[in-house]
Amino acid sequence: MIDALYNYRHGDIHSAEFSDEFNALCIPFEKSLTEAQLTTFHKLLDCVSETAAAEMRSAYKAGFKDGAALMEEIQR
Repeated sequence: MIDALYNYRHGDIHSAEFSDEFNALCIPFEKSLTEAQLTTFHKLLDCVSETAAAEMRSAYKAGFKDGAALMEEIQR
């Protein structure tokens, strides 16, 4: 159920834009890569993004459970 709540709210969460520092480093770096290297680099970025998303889901679930536990404790 918590996953369903997260997935429903996830659409309402606005993604942050890349920082100026990231753009300043990444854009010239991408331009220096061959086509094969660029493909590998994008796959690596996708892996990092998927890992960050999984961590966010886990943190959301943990926070939700902590909040529910606090509410339960207050009701006693």
